[in-house]
Amino acid sequence: MKITQVICQVLRLETVEAKTSGTQDTLIVRIRTDNGLEGIGEVDSSPEVAKAVIDAPFSHNIACGLRQLLVGENPLDTRRLWQKMYRLTMYYGRRAVVITAMAGIDLALWDLKGKHFGVPAHQLLGGKQHDKIKAYASILFGRDGAETKDIGQRWTDYGYQAVKFGWEPMGESEALDLELVRGAREGVGDAADLLIDAGCVYDARTALRRAHSYSDYGIGWLEEPLSQDDIDGYVWLRDRSPVPIAGGEGECGRASFKPWIDRRALDIYQIDLARCGFTDGVYIGERVEECGGQLVNHCYKTPISVAACLHWLCLFKGAFLFEDSVEDSVLRHELTHEKMGAENGYIQVPDTPGLGVTLNEDVVKELLVEESGA
Repeated sequence: MKITQVICQVLRLETVEAKTSGTQDTLIVRIRTDNGLEGIGEVDSSPEVAKAVIDAPFSHNIACGLRQLLVGENPLDTRRLWQKMYRLTMYYGRRAVVITAMAGIDLALWDLKGKHFGVPAHQLLGGKQHDKIKAYASILFGRDGAETKDIGQRWTDYGYQAVKFGWEPMGESEALDLELVRGAREGVGDAADLLIDAGCVYDARTALRRAHSYSDYGIGWLEEPLSQDDIDGYVWLRDRSPVPIAGGEGECGRASFKPWIDRRALDIYQIDLARCGFTDGVYIGERVEECGGQLVNHCYKTPISVAACLHWLCLFKGAFLFEDSVEDSVLRHELTHEKMGAENGYIQVPDTPGLGVTLNEDVVKELLVEESGA
């Protein structure tokens, strides 16, 4: 069996709003073989930028586009192909967008491998330890405390036992920050888990003051209060915070996560499979468990990423929460025939071959804005 095509498809909603949401566009990777199998993956990055990494022609031996490195290869050699891609892009890669493009390819390769052997990806990755995982509704803050309260009540009424609010308008003022968190707690009630994503808006001392204030509302974690580059700040904050500190969604691959894990900079490590892939994602998860950290997924994309994150997170005994984006988006809810979301507060791990999702080609056709490799 050999790879014959690496297809990139950029999908985008007709209207893209000025908000921090990955459900408005995406890059789908489809890998096809000479025996008719296809694996699908997704990239959580700027779609056109990641697509360029795959499409790029040969420049020299360590600056090559990814498609050229894969065509003709055996798709079952997932680890070797990850290493090949990493090595032969090292002059412009090693971090960030190149790793995200590799991750989308890696997901597609594992999907294809699962279909080839007729088993779910989690079985090939070592075996699931959970059939289902408690999910939290992941959504953006409202404009103020009152709107945030209404959003929280909506999703707890729907059956979620945990809700996370994030990003804008947090950080505009202390008064508004406290209003948002207070409204969030009032909305979800006393029994539900409340999680807060600050969206990288504070310096370390401000974050510590907010952590003390937010602890009065019983939050389960404070996520990304600092810049994603401020590892020293996170180490300082984690040692002093009265609430757990979460982060890591911006990191791509094992080399990017290494200093965070080595320095025990976080309580909760959020790994995005559409930015890390299975090959590095499993390694990262094992390292986090070794250092005593907790693992959750990061996922604010389509059902492809949701499925991949489920296959990954279910491998770890300590898995306790799953991020389930509840954005109202065609890409989030209709891109695959399978509906990948929580029911009664829990989300089921797929047990069909590969990732366990199939693309709705009508939606792909409707939202397709750019394609290559077909």
